[in-house]
Amino acid sequence: MPELIEKHLDTEAFKATIVFSDGVAHARQIAKEAINIFEIVVAVGGDGTVNEVASAIVGTDTILGIIPFGSGNGLARFLDIPMDAQKAIKNLGAGHVEIIDSAQLNDQPFFNMAGIGFDAHISEVFSHGVKRGFFSYIKSSILEIANYKSQTYQLDIDGAAYTREAFMLSFANSSQYGNDAHISPNASVQDGLLDVCVIKRFPLWRFPEMGIRMLTKTAEGTKYVEIIRGKHIRVKREHPGPVHLDGEPQIAGTDTEIKIVPNSLKVIVGSSYGKV
Repeated sequence: MPELIEKHLDTEAFKATIVFSDGVAHARQIAKEAINIFEIVVAVGGDGTVNEVASAIVGTDTILGIIPFGSGNGLARFLDIPMDAQKAIKNLGAGHVEIIDSAQLNDQPFFNMAGIGFDAHISEVFSHGVKRGFFSYIKSSILEIANYKSQTYQLDIDGAAYTREAFMLSFANSSQYGNDAHISPNASVQDGLLDVCVIKRFPLWRFPEMGIRMLTKTAEGTKYVEIIRGKHIRVKREHPGPVHLDGEPQIAGTDTEIKIVPNSLKVIVGSSYGKV
């Protein structure tokens, strides 16, 4: 990657300093130290790496750049950043900056998607696997889905109360998990809202159909997906368990608070972002 950056970055416009992270949370520390020194901090990695870097600079004037190099790259795909590394590097030079929303789960930032339920459970299982990538994720999902039980959730969304039995809850800032799998096709990172996606238990034989619906942006059209939009969400569940923030799992208690933080992150987007 350093060779590609040196070859394809516009050196007349940018002087790049490349720093490698060497463990969990190190990228966040690197980005934090770069504030007020560098105009742009670029995350090279997937949604987890983007989360670490963006968490350090959110709320500042420092601009986030992304070179996608992960298994899903959900936020980068949503922002129309090229998946090809060479093109993504050149995209930095175009300098198309947008200000987007971020969000918080129990006061911890996320930028693409957070979740409770099956997707958080899979993120936890997936984090212990040796192989990464889309097909490993699908394999883990198929192995786990038959035995995973739905839970009853008490939701408070901007003061309105809901009780839902759900297979999983996804809190979508962008529309997709990654790999162009869209759970909330109409989500926007610039509308000041989160899409609360209530995914109900569906028969195992409909698993391929649900996958196709996400890839064709029609998941909201099925009876198994309900989307409620809001700014401030409180969730109460029966038992503690995994949650995930941008695909990175952790264990949380029975009460979870999620909220939007509008217009809080400057990011370089792709040249086609926002164009119909």
